[in-house]
Amino acid sequence: NAATGDLQVVQVTPENEADILVHDAHSPSPTTAFALSRLADPDTLHQTPIGVFRSVERPVYDTQMADQLEAAIEQKGKGDLTALLAGNDTWTVVG
Repeated sequence: NAATGDLQVVQVTPENEADILVHDAHSPSPTTAFALSRLADPDTLHQTPIGVFRSVERPVYDTQMADQLEAAIEQKGKGDLTALLAGNDTWTVVG
């Protein structure tokens, strides 16, 4: 619906063919995939979209974390937990 931006299931005709949304599951934006996931016919489910809504390549968290740790070690050297715990920035809590 051009006026509201809402999606709706319609019959394709020569008059509306130019307005039909063609979904790209590889699009970097999740907007259309999310809108399709909310489009359902609650009574019969005959016009409910199914399939792959989103298929994108993205970095994996643990790979990024390993890269970040390697970069920190290269820049600042390997850390020393004992020196950190016994360093100058400690205090005693009295009761």
